[in-house]
Amino acid sequence: MKFIDEFRDQALVKDLARRLGALAEGPATIMEVCGTHTMAAARFALKTILPPSVELISGPGCPVCVTAQSDLDAFLALGTEPQVVLVSFGDMLRVPGTHTSLEGLRAQGAAVRVVYSPLDAVELARQTPDKHLGFFGVGFETTMPATALAIQTAAAYGLDNFSVWCVHKTMPAALKALLAGGEARVSGLLCPGHVTTIIGTAAYDFIPAEFGLPCAVTGFEPVDMLLGIESILRQIKEGKACVDNVYTRAVSVPANPRARELLAAVFAPDDASWRGLGVIPGSGVKIRDSYARFDARARFPQVWERLTPPPPSPCRCGEILRGVMRPVECPLFAKGCTPAQPLGPCMVSTEGACAAAYRYER
Repeated sequence: MKFIDEFRDQALVKDLARRLGALAEGPATIMEVCGTHTMAAARFALKTILPPSVELISGPGCPVCVTAQSDLDAFLALGTEPQVVLVSFGDMLRVPGTHTSLEGLRAQGAAVRVVYSPLDAVELARQTPDKHLGFFGVGFETTMPATALAIQTAAAYGLDNFSVWCVHKTMPAALKALLAGGEARVSGLLCPGHVTTIIGTAAYDFIPAEFGLPCAVTGFEPVDMLLGIESILRQIKEGKACVDNVYTRAVSVPANPRARELLAAVFAPDDASWRGLGVIPGSGVKIRDSYARFDARARFPQVWERLTPPPPSPCRCGEILRGVMRPVECPLFAKGCTPAQPLGPCMVSTEGACAAAYRYER
């Protein structure tokens, strides 16, 4: 077993594998909500040490993957505006839009910059006052505070050449919509540790209360994930459901008060469009009116006028994000769709289920 052979504390992992085997009494499908969990499970071959009756499936936790095609197309269209520089995290660079990508747009001569932090985009705006810097605000609650801080920093500097195309999303609303739909048959959920450091474990209380499903909040080290799986299997065996925090070194029950205050000052709840899930009420955020001058959607309304609805795509990323299809079940996987020529974000993103399966599980 690859993971056990390579892990430095083989006795611990073997003990965890034994405990998992003792708890697994029947079929159990566990959704690892976060794309980082998906990649870690594939990289460390965790599925090879799970009991045969326990299956891991991916969920809507890759922020790049769930960004709607229309939102990506709109941001790409923003790059055709005079004197506009598109700024994004690197994992969005190769995600295909309807006609091109950020990488393709840059090859055509558009100004595209990659940053590690939204504050880097603010600094670029300060350094180039003759250009307008449009930042693509993508991500869940983990990256949302950094975008909020960037907007407040731009306001403090009095910048007029910086704005955010905001497509940030909130994880609990998507999970509620996914579970309420009943399409994905899951026995429990591994909830993402980094998101939960912001929103607190109480944000998931609705999952056992309304759907009777056990949850475990875990980190991203292999042992963290195995402990989370153990917690879910134990809850199933004991016939109970709760939100168990096995990532106590980083996560607490209530939300992070400073992050919550920052987000409330800059953002207001809004509906959001998700790839594979459609429009989910209250699952996104918009920039508050007090910071409207930093809202790229409001500053460049003409962008929407040039857009047409994206045509149907052969990419099955939506079904994979809903947990109703595995990457290898897609007829294009490793054939028409590869990392070199991706047809959808699940094959591009460093947290994408297809990218993880292609790299580690083929």
